[in-house]
Amino acid sequence: MTREWCRPMPELPELDPVVHGKLRLAVLSLLIGVEEADFTWLRQKTGSTDGNLGAQMLKLEEAGYVAMQKRFAGRKPQTLYRMTPAGRQALAAYVAALKQLLGTAL
Repeated sequence: MTREWCRPMPELPELDPVVHGKLRLAVLSLLIGVEEADFTWLRQKTGSTDGNLGAQMLKLEEAGYVAMQKRFAGRKPQTLYRMTPAGRQALAAYVAALKQLLGTAL
């Protein structure tokens, strides 16, 4: 008699380590629903510090998941971010991998 917990597990899906970071996942989840967002809005929504958010945004930029644009709003500098097609694909693949990993547990 084979018990459920004794059966070998199928191969586990790989979770993208860039997306998997807590703050990076939060940022991508916010950006998927908007055309673009400024740094201040992202910081307020995530409750992050400037330094931590800046470092995580750089990682997302380097991966090609977000694009950054600097501009001025009046005399104030503004940093805008938008999700790239690669970022949308990466987030969708991450969600699909989570669904596969969790299987029927959802």
